[in-house]
Amino acid sequence: MERIPIILASASPRRLAILRALGVRAEVRRPHCLEVTLRDDPAGTVGVNARRKALSVRASHPNAAIIAADTVVCFEGRVLGKPRDTEEARAWLTAYAGKTQTVYTAVALLYPGAQEPSLRIEATSLQFKNYDAHTVEAYLALARPLDRAGAYDVNVRGDLLIAGRVGSFTNAMGLPRGVVRDWLASHGLLGAER
Repeated sequence: MERIPIILASASPRRLAILRALGVRAEVRRPHCLEVTLRDDPAGTVGVNARRKALSVRASHPNAAIIAADTVVCFEGRVLGKPRDTEEARAWLTAYAGKTQTVYTAVALLYPGAQEPSLRIEATSLQFKNYDAHTVEAYLALARPLDRAGAYDVNVRGDLLIAGRVGSFTNAMGLPRGVVRDWLASHGLLGAER
């Protein structure tokens, strides 16, 4: 049986690391599509964007299994993607202190021959510590907040900011490991030869 290539439709090193931890060797292809933000609908936002990403990569790789994802943060009723600049990142991180938010990630899984991706949406609730401006500045110096939804990465000194969570840690990183593992296994795409 011919090996089906697996493509991660994302340039995120965090998502690639999660796949590698599953033993999956995936090719990385950056999707080229217009992303949307539906102001009052974080689940809808990530669902639309993950689907678009998967289909944009499918156009040039019709025989591959494609994994695409999109992540946003919902904080006080607002959908937040990546901050525009360091000042916006600082403002967001300052506002989070002592509060709770939800990280939404949609995963679009597209098997060769399928017309539409299978879509799964996960939510993880994060409780932030009641930290001060010095902690925000320390975090900004340690992390690269501009390429992360919500301006932080739970995997890069998230302990400075986050007191606790309810839900998947890897979902908060941008790719829910269990969802991807189960889908790959159901299609025979997990194993020693991968």
